[in-house]
Amino acid sequence: MSTKKSWSEKFMTRTEPEVKRIDKAFADIPANALMLIASPKILSDYLHQVPKGKTVDIKTIRKDLALEYRAEYTCPVTTGIFLRIAAEAAHEAYQKGEPIERITPFWRAIAPNSPAAKKLSFGPDFLVKMRELEGIAT
Repeated sequence: MSTKKSWSEKFMTRTEPEVKRIDKAFADIPANALMLIASPKILSDYLHQVPKGKTVDIKTIRKDLALEYRAEYTCPVTTGIFLRIAAEAAHEAYQKGEPIERITPFWRAIAPNSPAAKKLSFGPDFLVKMRELEGIAT
């Protein structure tokens, strides 16, 4: 009988990025492009670099990561999945008493009214709270 992995365990599952050439066009990525498949940790590290009180959108994250890892694009699907894993793992850590300064500041990339916020297990209220603490308009 298998037990369900915690978000923190999922966060640690994939740690290494992968850059690969894709054969077929995918989402907004043309065929034969070099595509980065990041990781939850890479997204977490990126969000820790976003200045307190500032926000960043997914398109910018994808563009910046592609440049950093010498790819032409970053996978939109895995970026969304890994951002959620980083957010859920950060919330788990917060619930266990981890200081806010030490968790992934995912509220800088996920707006409370966004489709991504609706998927989070803890809902948008925590996002609103964290954004207010940083002086980010919601």
